[in-house]
Amino acid sequence: MKLNKNELLQIKGGGVSIGVLTLIGAGIVFLIGVIDGYVRPLKCN
Repeated sequence: MKLNKNELLQIKGGGVSIGVLTLIGAGIVFLIGVIDGYVRPLKCN
């Protein structure tokens, strides 16, 4: 079964957007910073 052009344009996939990847990356970096600050606290100069 082949889909025509209109049917192909109506398909919605489960792709991950750049915004979601950025949000996940920012969350990971934030958690690493919190853990690093808790484990190895440094004084301000």
